[in-house]
Amino acid sequence: MVYGLEMNLSFQQLVTFREVMRSGSISQAARTVGRTQPAVSAMIANLEEELDFALFVRERSRLTPTPEAYYFLEECEDILSRLDQTKRTLSGISRLEDGKLRIACYPAASGFFMPSVLTGFLADKPKVDVTLKMRSTRVIEDLIASQQFDIGFAETPEPRESVNQIDFNLECVCAVAKSDPLADTEVITPQDLDSANLAVLFPEHISYQKTAQVFRDAGCRFHRKFELQTFLPGLPLVGAGLCYMICDTITAYSHLCHMNSSANVSFRPFAPTLRTGVSILSPAHSPQSIIADAFRRKLVGRINGIRSEMTKWLTISNL
Repeated sequence: MVYGLEMNLSFQQLVTFREVMRSGSISQAARTVGRTQPAVSAMIANLEEELDFALFVRERSRLTPTPEAYYFLEECEDILSRLDQTKRTLSGISRLEDGKLRIACYPAASGFFMPSVLTGFLADKPKVDVTLKMRSTRVIEDLIASQQFDIGFAETPEPRESVNQIDFNLECVCAVAKSDPLADTEVITPQDLDSANLAVLFPEHISYQKTAQVFRDAGCRFHRKFELQTFLPGLPLVGAGLCYMICDTITAYSHLCHMNSSANVSFRPFAPTLRTGVSILSPAHSPQSIIADAFRRKLVGRINGIRSEMTKWLTISNL
């Protein structure tokens, strides 16, 4: 590029100069750019004045480009090419075809649920690059608060000023082996599971505490057979008839969406109702990108749809 000069070159000047060089004619260039011939002549003269050197030698009705004109043409082509690429990129971003998306997701939703949502969202967005990391809820909060990630999906945390959150309360269900008599029960209660083997999360988890309290309130024995970090590994244990498991809706939904013919787990409603909270998190002190906002809305719709889909599955499985 031309350095060391103070100049005010316009996009229209560069386009017009390129057309004059391509056509070798002021009149032809004028027709191409949609301007009058005197306007194009004046634009070229102004451009030469800005550059402080001649671009053409004028001999009667002919224009002969100077060596400097060929050098400047290369610069123009480079500049205009970058501008065209920038325009396409920005247009792609506005149409949700380009961009980057950084998502931090808690373990229970990382294996099946979040990839499933992403698959649908990215179906017509092949140029969108995604970072998806599985982290604990506490770490996700910090990643969102520090604006390192665009979207967080986590178990509902305590509110923070640096984090926007959309909260959802989803009902828990009871996982049982298909061969178990309780698989035909309309609603499973603590009395049905009194002293039965249970797969549960670790005692510090709110799910464990709520479930244990329900059993205590019902006067039933809460027997912890398997202690897990997440519910997902408990499903094979349930399918083998080794235990029952009162689990979150996301885990049950993920299993139902991806189960195969060998799956041996059924899900039944559990009463009294237990709920788990999940939240969509985003930075509170920075604007969201267009692509992140669109994905957030997609995720909201998918979570809201889980309730009706789970109700349908639970009804069908009890027919």
